[in-house]
Amino acid sequence: MAGNRVNDFIEDLKGKKVLTKQELRALGKRVDLIVDKTEGLIDGLNEKSGIVGKMLVKSIFGPKGELALEILDEIENYDSDNSGSYSSSTVFQVTQASQINVLKLCPCIHFKEPKTIMAHEIYPVMEKKSRMRLALIICNRTFDYLSEREGCEKDISGMRDLLENLGYSVVIKENLTAQEMKVELKHFATRPEHRFSDSTFLVFMSHGILDGICGTKHREEEPDVLHDDTIFQIFNNRNCRNLKDKPKVIIMQACRGKGNGAVWVTDVGEACAWPENQPSAPYIFSDAVQKTHVEKDFIAFKSSTPHNVSWRLNTDGSVFISHLIRYFKMYSCCHHLEEIFRKVQYSFETPNIITQMPTIERLSMTRYFYLFPGN
Repeated sequence: MAGNRVNDFIEDLKGKKVLTKQELRALGKRVDLIVDKTEGLIDGLNEKSGIVGKMLVKSIFGPKGELALEILDEIENYDSDNSGSYSSSTVFQVTQASQINVLKLCPCIHFKEPKTIMAHEIYPVMEKKSRMRLALIICNRTFDYLSEREGCEKDISGMRDLLENLGYSVVIKENLTAQEMKVELKHFATRPEHRFSDSTFLVFMSHGILDGICGTKHREEEPDVLHDDTIFQIFNNRNCRNLKDKPKVIIMQACRGKGNGAVWVTDVGEACAWPENQPSAPYIFSDAVQKTHVEKDFIAFKSSTPHNVSWRLNTDGSVFISHLIRYFKMYSCCHHLEEIFRKVQYSFETPNIITQMPTIERLSMTRYFYLFPGN
C-alpha cells in the first residue's frame, strides 16, 4: 500500500516534468528504502494491535478530513467485535475527564507577553531554574475532643499534587495544637529558600470556629485556636523579610460557625429564617507606615462565610478543596489568582443540598498574581 502511494506520487512528478530522469532515479532508490522500512513498521503494528496499526496507517496515508470519523468507526467496530465496554462516547468522556484532572500548562508566548506588556501590573515571576518556591500544608485529622475529619487525606494529596505541579516544594504537617501550628509557621517563615522564591502558599485544613482554626486539643471549655492575626503577623513584612513584596496566599478549609449558610426569602426579599442580630463592632484603622507597609501582598480564601459551616465528604474530601483544585488546573494557565478564586465562588452560587460560599478576605495584593504553570 505504501509503495503504491509513493509510486503514484513519483508518476505525478514525472508527468509534470518537475524532476529530470537522473534526479528521479536517485530519488527512487532512497524512496525504495523508506517504503521497505515503513511497510515493515506498519505490518508489525498491525500484528500487535489492529486498531493501533490502522490508526497509524491512516494518519500517514489516509485523507486528513476522514481520519477522525474513520478512527471512531474503527473503535466502535473493534469494541463490538471484542465485546469491550468502550464506545466513542466513552472515549470522549474519558478524554474529557482526564483533561479536567490535568493541570493545563501555560504556553510560552502567554508567559512572555504579560511579563513585558503588563510588567507593572503583575507580580514578578522568578526564572524556573533558579527559584525555590515553598508551600506549607497544615491538616488536623484527629482531635482529643472533636470528631475525626474523615476524607481529609484526599484534600492533602490533592493540594500537594497541585502545588508541586505549580513548582512548589510542599511541607506537610498534621495533627497539631494551636501552639504547635504557631511554632511550625514561625519556622516556615524563617526558611532561607523564601529569599529565592517569588511567592508562597499556606493551606490550613481543620475544624474551625469564627475565631480561627482549631488545634487538636480544642473544646468549648478550653479553646485551642490559631487566630488569623497570628498567621498574618508571622508573615508580615516586619517578621518575614524574605517574602516582602511577594504574594502570600492563605487557603483555609474549616467551619466558621454552625449556620448552614442559606436563608429562605419571600418575593419581596424579607428574610424569614433565624436572623442573627450581631452588634457591629467598631474598627480602628491605622496607616502605620515606616519603610514599608506592615501587611501587604496577602490574600486569604476561606471555604465559607463567617458563622457558617463548610462541607466535607468522608470519601472524597472537602467540597471547597476539590472545587479549588479543579479550577486551578483549568484556569491558572491563563487567569490570575483572584479570577480563579471568583470562578470557584461562582461554582457555589446556586444553593443546593450542600450550601456554602467561599470568601476572599484580608486582600492586600497590589498586583495581579499569575502562576504561569510550566514556566
